[in-house]
Amino acid sequence: MGYFAAFLHMLDVEKNKDVLPRHIQYLDELDAKGKIFARGPFTDKSGGLVVYVADSFEEANALALKDPHVVEESRELEMKEWKILVKD
Repeated sequence: MGYFAAFLHMLDVEKNKDVLPRHIQYLDELDAKGKIFARGPFTDKSGGLVVYVADSFEEANALALKDPHVVEESRELEMKEWKILVKD
C-alpha cells in the first residue's frame, strides 16, 4: 500500500464550478472505500490536492483519471508517489 498525490491544477474556473459537485461525490465514494487519505482545495484557488491510498501508482492514477474534474477537463492532473516521513 502506498500514498499518491494528485495535484489538480485549475484550467477553467467557470467549468470547475459546474463539475465540483460531481467531483465531491466521486471522492466521497472513494473515501468510503478507504481510497482517500486526504483531500482539499488550495487556498489560492489554483486547484486542489487528493492523496490516494492504493497498491500501486497505476491503481491510483486510474482512480485519478476517473475524477470528473479530469474527465471534463476543468482541471489538469499531475500525479506523484508520496512518501510519508514519520518521526521516530
